[in-house]
Amino acid sequence: MLTESEKRFLEYWEANRLREKKINKQLLLGLPIGLLFAIPVLILLFSGKFWYQRANMEANSQSSPIILMIAVICIAVFVAIFYKRHQWDQREQHYLELKAREKNEEQE
Repeated sequence: MLTESEKRFLEYWEANRLREKKINKQLLLGLPIGLLFAIPVLILLFSGKFWYQRANMEANSQSSPIILMIAVICIAVFVAIFYKRHQWDQREQHYLELKAREKNEEQE
């Protein structure tokens, strides 16, 4: 027998599963998590001039700020989409398990 929360999840997921699979929705909702991974990269890079002068000189001579910003944006976007896609897969698997259990209970 399905619990009340499992029934509510089934109803919610049947109504919203296709909408949450869209890449735009995944990107917008996952972007804060993506930025949590990308911002520390910037912090470490810019704080290096305070604790290691030689590393700062090497970074300034060999790297371009535009390439750095593109890399940070790519990290944020990748993590955002990967995180939300993983969440969607977990919810879809849970949904399919509940549907199978519901079907088995009906057959008994």
